[in-house]
Amino acid sequence: MAATLNWSSLNELISGVNQYSTGFGRIWLSMVFILRVMVFVVAVQRVWGDEHKDFVCNTAQPGCNNVCYDSIFPISHIRLWALQLIFITCPSLMVVGHVEYRKKKDLQYTTTHEGAHLYANPGKKRGGLWWTYLISLAFKAGFDTAFLYILYYIYEGYDMPRLSKCSLPPCPNVVDCYISRPTEKKIFTLFMVVSSCLCVLMCLCEMVYLIFKRIQKLMMKKWEADKRIFAERHEMTPLSRRRSEFRSKTSNWEDPTNTASIQNLSNTKREEGPSKKK
Repeated sequence: MAATLNWSSLNELISGVNQYSTGFGRIWLSMVFILRVMVFVVAVQRVWGDEHKDFVCNTAQPGCNNVCYDSIFPISHIRLWALQLIFITCPSLMVVGHVEYRKKKDLQYTTTHEGAHLYANPGKKRGGLWWTYLISLAFKAGFDTAFLYILYYIYEGYDMPRLSKCSLPPCPNVVDCYISRPTEKKIFTLFMVVSSCLCVLMCLCEMVYLIFKRIQKLMMKKWEADKRIFAERHEMTPLSRRRSEFRSKTSNWEDPTNTASIQNLSNTKREEGPSKKK
């Protein structure tokens, strides 16, 4: 019953995060819960389940095995990966919580303003929600990178040695210690490291995508504003004149054919006048 409730709540969380994520975010979430959570639950815990029981040192000195095991494995891989999965999935709750806050605020605004809405789409990544989403991506990539560094720093790499030497008291001298199934554990360690690197890459790609879309949107707004200002300052004059204006102007013009005919008539009258007197 408890397992059913846990899986149902996990399913609700995944569906809520998927609803407000971009395409890169959905790929990241699929990689986390398929390549990491499922592998961690199904295989990794079983592989590391016998690490302390089958850790053997070539000495019968009481307490030597425990001291050497604590020196070689300061923190278990499975516990470190469990912390890593918790830390990288928690920032997604920031986005879900911000969206729920917007929905509650929009509901209050609707009840007091006669059905008007404060947010057309509360899950739209605008304003503060855009910054919340970007900060959550930075936290995810930062936590993954930090845990990869911690794993590398503690174990001096991602290798799993077959033989480790220990000389801590109460060991009588330098003793050889052996862990169980080192090759299998090395393969799963590299698998978890590679999957973590892929998740970091997806977070960086999503951050670049969001910033690029935001810059593109701001540039489009600036271009539209400049275009509107240019249109207001340089109003286009009509290319053709009105017919009434054209007719009024042509009526005032003198027709050269009419003036020529008037001059010819006046000249003929002058010539006819002296001939009649003769």
